[in-house]
Amino acid sequence: MKRAIWCLAALFAVLSLVPGPVRAADEPFTFGLLLVGPYNDKGYSQAQYEGGRYVEEKLPGSKMIYLDKVNPADRPGVTIPQLVDDLAAKGAKMILAGSDDMKDGIREAAAAHPEIAFVHVSGDDVLTGKAPKNLGNVFGRMEYGKMMAGFAAAMATKTGKIAYLGPLINDETRRLAASVYLGARYAWEKVLNKPAKDLQFKVSWIGFWFNIPGVTSDPNQVAAAFFDGGYDVVVSGIDTPEALIVAKQKQGAGADVHAVSYDYKLACQGYDAVCLGVPYFNWGPEFLKLVTQGKAGKFVPAFEWLAPDFADINNPDTSIVGYAEGAALSAAARAELKKFVADLGAGKAELFAGPLNYQDGSVFLKAGEKATDKQIWFLPQLLEGMDGQSVAK
Repeated sequence: MKRAIWCLAALFAVLSLVPGPVRAADEPFTFGLLLVGPYNDKGYSQAQYEGGRYVEEKLPGSKMIYLDKVNPADRPGVTIPQLVDDLAAKGAKMILAGSDDMKDGIREAAAAHPEIAFVHVSGDDVLTGKAPKNLGNVFGRMEYGKMMAGFAAAMATKTGKIAYLGPLINDETRRLAASVYLGARYAWEKVLNKPAKDLQFKVSWIGFWFNIPGVTSDPNQVAAAFFDGGYDVVVSGIDTPEALIVAKQKQGAGADVHAVSYDYKLACQGYDAVCLGVPYFNWGPEFLKLVTQGKAGKFVPAFEWLAPDFADINNPDTSIVGYAEGAALSAAARAELKKFVADLGAGKAELFAGPLNYQDGSVFLKAGEKATDKQIWFLPQLLEGMDGQSVAK
């Protein structure tokens, strides 16, 4: 009897060493990320890629898979739903779609995969009621970062001529370009005490978020044309660093010019002599929140448009939008910018407030009126005082 008991105990001991089925709790929570550009573009896509890596670092049991260069030039004929099918086949339980132009495709994919949680980074399908029940929207209020960019540009210009290197034309890009203009005008009038009529602000659109040879205008040529036309500060609205590259070339040839980059915190590296700073996205904390919700089965789709942490806008763990000051920004301008940021956070500086007109002269906001979030989000035109197209031709 003792021998039988001993044999059974030995058998159970051996069986305990044989790997059994992996419990669901032991499986990693896989989330997918669709990037419009290269994951290492030193711009918008890299900021999102690093946000995903932040999640992996902070959330045990999380795993990111990603597809980059999700755009018609790099992946001709490939649709967003097809790419989502691929991510789903690889085990993605949540998918983050990184660009506004993915709107139609990600909505279709979400409807086809009700078992997966989707977040469109930008977009407004929740707001408009078009979103399936498993699709949410999130974006940072980069309008504040762009106001800081415009402020810095106005503090640096010697000609009073500021240019904006824009991507494609839509609601998002109009309101961001307008925010740069409003920030520049605020510094021009309130800090430098100069009349608004003496500030020139021109917008040129290349046609996409970055250069696609044969499809878009060449941003190098557009930036060079700005500088050659007397615009001594170019503020970038595209995902790549052409504004800085051309500014450095022009400065090397003796021109007194500067630029403001976009999207990525370290964009000024290598361009110290010309870079006035960069408004950038810090996706890590928000992606962490969303993936944590997804992993716990508690994701509730919503429309989120998140402000910076004005108490510490460059805090990597709390602020979705930041502004990294460039080495070319003067000490005096830095001091004024700091005051401006504080006033934005305290609500003392309300830039989307009347009187403001649209570019065609019609009234946007009457004196004493403040724009609603919806009015800013769906800005239909550029503003009076801005030179450039308001709608795509």
